[in-house]
Amino acid sequence: MKSKKADFPPDWPPLTATPVTRRIGIRKAGIDRRLRKAARWQNLPCSLLLPSANLLRPYRLTQHTASRSASKFRACHATGYKHACPGSWQDAFRELVQYLEPLVNKGKRRVIFFDELPWLAGRNSRFLPAFEYFWNSWASRQKRLIVVVCGSAASWMIAKVLRQKGGLHNRVTLRLPLHPFTLGETEELLKFQGIKWERSQIAELYMAIGGIPFYLSLVEKGKSASQAIDDLIFAEDAPLHDEFDELYAALFEHHERHLTVVRALAKKQQGLTRGEILKLARMPSGGNLTTILDELETSGFISRIIPFGKTGRDALYRLMDEYTLFHLRWAQRGGPWTQIRGTPAWRSWSGYAFENLCFRHVRQIQAALGIAGVQVEVSAWRVQPKSQHEAGAQIDLIIDRRDDVIHLCEMKFTDAPFAITKKYAGELRSKEEVFRERTSTRKSLFLTFVTKSGLSENQYSLELVDAQVHLGALFE
Repeated sequence: MKSKKADFPPDWPPLTATPVTRRIGIRKAGIDRRLRKAARWQNLPCSLLLPSANLLRPYRLTQHTASRSASKFRACHATGYKHACPGSWQDAFRELVQYLEPLVNKGKRRVIFFDELPWLAGRNSRFLPAFEYFWNSWASRQKRLIVVVCGSAASWMIAKVLRQKGGLHNRVTLRLPLHPFTLGETEELLKFQGIKWERSQIAELYMAIGGIPFYLSLVEKGKSASQAIDDLIFAEDAPLHDEFDELYAALFEHHERHLTVVRALAKKQQGLTRGEILKLARMPSGGNLTTILDELETSGFISRIIPFGKTGRDALYRLMDEYTLFHLRWAQRGGPWTQIRGTPAWRSWSGYAFENLCFRHVRQIQAALGIAGVQVEVSAWRVQPKSQHEAGAQIDLIIDRRDDVIHLCEMKFTDAPFAITKKYAGELRSKEEVFRERTSTRKSLFLTFVTKSGLSENQYSLELVDAQVHLGALFE
C-alpha cells in the first residue's frame, strides 16, 4: 500500500504505550501484517507466533523441522534455539523468557504477538494456564515488553480474555479495535488496485459487502460495481458464496443462536428492543440473549442505539453488517445483480443500506455540517400512536448537539436528485411537530437531508430543509 492510513489506522495508539494489548475485530483484516508494519514504523522488533493443528495435541508441541512454512509453529526458529521443540507450553514459555530476558535487560523494547489465541489455546492444549503464568510471573514486570494477543473467534476472546475470572482477570491494558474501512479508505484501496470508480459505485459496493479489506481485495479492475457484486456473490464458484455460513461458525460458539437473532433483526430495519427480539426470534427469556447481543455488538455485526430521551433499558439493536444484510435479503433469490438493480425491491434495500452507511459515517456528516468540534449524541426515535386519532412518527438518525440544536436526518439514495412532494412535505411537518410535542424539547430543530444525488430545489425544499449533506462528504 502507498498509504499508511489504509494499512494501519493513524488513530491507533503507539505500541509503546502499553505492555499488553488485545485485539478483537473484523474478519480477514490482515492483523498480523498490520501489526508488523506498526511495529516496524516505530522501530520495534516483533515476533509472531502462528497456530498449527499440531499445537492442539494434549500437553505437547510438535515442530516439523523440514518445513518452515507460515502455518507451522515458529517459536524455536524465532528464538534461535536449535534443540528439540519444547514438550509442553510451560517449557516453551520458559525458553521464551530465556530468549527475551537479556534483550529487555539491555533496554531493548520487544513485541510478542500471539495470533489466533483461541486456536493456540485449543481443548487440552494447556496453553492458557501456561500463558497466565508467563504473564503474571515475569512478563507483566517487564516495562519494555509488549504482549499482543489476537483472536477472530469473538465469543472465545470475550469469555476467556476480556471477562476472564482467573489469572488473566483485568490484565488487558489496551484494546485495539479493528473496524471496517470507511468509504474514504475503501476508495483509497480501490485506487491502489487500479479501480477508478465514481463515488456512487463505491458506495453501492460498500452497501453490499462493507469495508472488509479482504472482500475489497477481490474486486477486479475493469468492471462496474454491479459486475463486481455478481462476481463476488452470485457467480458460479463466487469467492463469497459460502462466506455467510462459514463466517458465523468461525466467530461464535453455538453460532446458530447468533444467526437466530441476526435473522430477527434483519426483518425490522429500524431495530428491535430486547423484548421484541425475544418475541420475534421465539427465544426464552433466559436463553443467554444478553451474551449473544454483547458478542454480536463487540464483533461489529449490530449496533446498540439508545432512543432519544430514553435510557439503556430501552435500547434498540440494529443489524449493521452490510454483507449479512445483503446475504439475508438476496442470497435465496439469486442474481444476476445487474438485473436486480433498479427494481422496487432493490430500491427498498438500497434505502435501508444507505441509512446504515450514514450511521457508520456520522463523524463525516458532522464535519460536513460544520460541527466536528461540537459534542453530540447520536440516536434514533420512534413513537407509536396511542389511538387512531394520533399520529406516530419515526426518525432513523438524530444528531443532538450541545449547543441546543437537534438535526432530524432524512437519508435518500436515489439516482436523480430527490424531490420533496406536497404529500411528503406534509409528512415532514407532522414528524417535526410530533417529535417536539412528545419529547418536549426546547432546542432548535434542523431538518437535514443526507443524499446520494442532492435535492431537487422546489418550494418545499426551500421551506423545510435546513441543511444538506451530499454522498461525497462521507468520503472525507
